[in-house]
Amino acid sequence: MLDLRAPALLAGQGERLVREVYKREFRERDAAIHDRASWKLERRQHFEEQGSPSRDALSRGDWAESLRLMEERRENIRAAAREDERRNSVFHRVRVVEQPLTPYLQWELNSLRQQAECGMRVRVVGAGVVTPSEGDGPLPELVVLGGDVLYEVLYTESGVPDGAIRHTDPEVIGGWESYIKELYRVGEDVMSYFDREVAHLPPPKTKAD
Repeated sequence: MLDLRAPALLAGQGERLVREVYKREFRERDAAIHDRASWKLERRQHFEEQGSPSRDALSRGDWAESLRLMEERRENIRAAAREDERRNSVFHRVRVVEQPLTPYLQWELNSLRQQAECGMRVRVVGAGVVTPSEGDGPLPELVVLGGDVLYEVLYTESGVPDGAIRHTDPEVIGGWESYIKELYRVGEDVMSYFDREVAHLPPPKTKAD
């Protein structure tokens, strides 16, 4: 097994941001990045997405409608990818996947495949790859924007977004950026993963079914 060790992220470090402040700051910082890359690590296997009609359709048990609504946003994703290219600001995402897939993750992998088709950079790693770093519990959800700031994205126990902790210590940022980069390097492109592991699956079972 590949032995990648994550750096520490100590409790009490960073500044707590409520959800609206985090969302606003993230948008502003992300839009200002030029000629630098960003990195995201997704570890949780279930989220309660906010403001996504496609996600809402999944919650109702309407898989066909969920995919249809997902397809409607394709041009917006292409436009975002073109804007990243114009600013030379590539956003890399690493998605940790456990088997069997949760209904949420089956939905998200469809979404991530669409993003990759539109030019976004997305790779998948199995949960075993991060096991060496999870002796004290699952890795946090993290975003490193342009090498300048690290956000530890927070969620309630049920998966509802709950703001973030902002970290600006260069040593903390650099350590986690290097770790996520290495996960990305060893990861599998989401499109090939999807074709092998997800495309053949029946619609996910939800509480509404």
